[in-house]
Amino acid sequence: MISGTIIKNQLKHTLDRTDFKIGKKYEGKVRDNYSFDGKRLIITTDRISAFDRVLCSIPFKGQVLNQTAAFWFEKTKNIVQNHIISIPDPNAMLAKECKPYPVEMVVRGYITGVTTTSAWYNYERGVRDFCGNTLPEGMKKNQKFDMPIITPSTKAEHGGHDESISSEDVIKRKLVDEKVYGQMEKAALALFDFGSKLVAKNNLILVDTKYEFGELNGKLVLIDEIHTPDSSRFWIRDSYQKLFNEGKEPQKLDKEYVRTWLADRGFIGDGPIPKIPDEIKIEAAKRYITAYEMITGKEFDAKNGDVLERIEGNLRKINIDVKKG
Repeated sequence: MISGTIIKNQLKHTLDRTDFKIGKKYEGKVRDNYSFDGKRLIITTDRISAFDRVLCSIPFKGQVLNQTAAFWFEKTKNIVQNHIISIPDPNAMLAKECKPYPVEMVVRGYITGVTTTSAWYNYERGVRDFCGNTLPEGMKKNQKFDMPIITPSTKAEHGGHDESISSEDVIKRKLVDEKVYGQMEKAALALFDFGSKLVAKNNLILVDTKYEFGELNGKLVLIDEIHTPDSSRFWIRDSYQKLFNEGKEPQKLDKEYVRTWLADRGFIGDGPIPKIPDEIKIEAAKRYITAYEMITGKEFDAKNGDVLERIEGNLRKINIDVKKG
C-alpha cells in the first residue's frame, strides 16, 4: 500500500485544472475536455465533486480515475463499443468525439446513499415509486435489491443539479429515442452484471454506478468513464453481510467517505462547503488507490511531481501542441 508520506507530499502538486489552447474546451466537475479534429482529449483532474459541487483536490485521484476507466473500457469493449483511441498519460485519454445523450444510466444493486437523489434518502422519506421502480416495504439501508434497478438521471449544466427521472419520462420528454433508450438499458445492465462478477473475485461489491452513452456513426457508444470510484460505489465483500446484520455501515472504497464526512457536518449541497482538512484528503486518496489496486489487480504507480508538466510532455510526444493560455 502506498505510504501516507507520498500522498502528503503530493498535496502541493495536485492537478486542479488545465488551460490548454487545444480546440474547444468544456470543463466538467472533474474532467477538462478539449474537442478538435473529430477527437476529444479528456484530462482527468484531481478535483473531487459531491452533491453536484466541486469540493477540493485529492492527490492522485485523476490518475486513479483515468487508469481505472481505461482498464474497464478494455475489458468491456466486446459488450458495447467505446470511444477510446489511446491513453497518452496516466491522467489523459484521447477519444473519438461522440454526440452525448443527455441522460445518465444509473444502475443500483443496493438501496443506499445520503444524497437527495439516492434511493435510500427517498425511501426513508416514504417514496416507494422511485424513478418508475416499485420498492417493497420493509427494506433496510444497504440491503440488496432482488434485481438491479435503473434510475435514469438528467445531466445538469455546469453548476446545476442532476434530476432523477423514470424511463417513461426520458421517452416522454424526448431526451432519447425509445429504441436507443432500450439499447442503453440493455447495455447498462450487461455492463453492471459483468462488472459485479469481475470485482466479486477481488472481494468487492459493485453497489451502484452510472454510465454515459453517446452516438458515433449511428451506433451506441460508451463514453466518459466506467466503474471508477467516482462513478460507482464499492464495498468490501467479505465483511458486508456481518455488518449489515448488525445494522452497521459497510466498509467503503469510494468517495462516499467524503460525502458522509460532509453530511455529518450538515452539508448536502447547499451553502458554503466546509473546509476539508488534509487528513481527510489523504484518507480519501488511500481509498481511491486501494480501489484501483483491488479492481485491477495492479500496483498503483504513484510518483510525486508536477502532474501538469508531465501531461504536457506526454501530449507533445503524440504531436498535440499544448500552448497554454
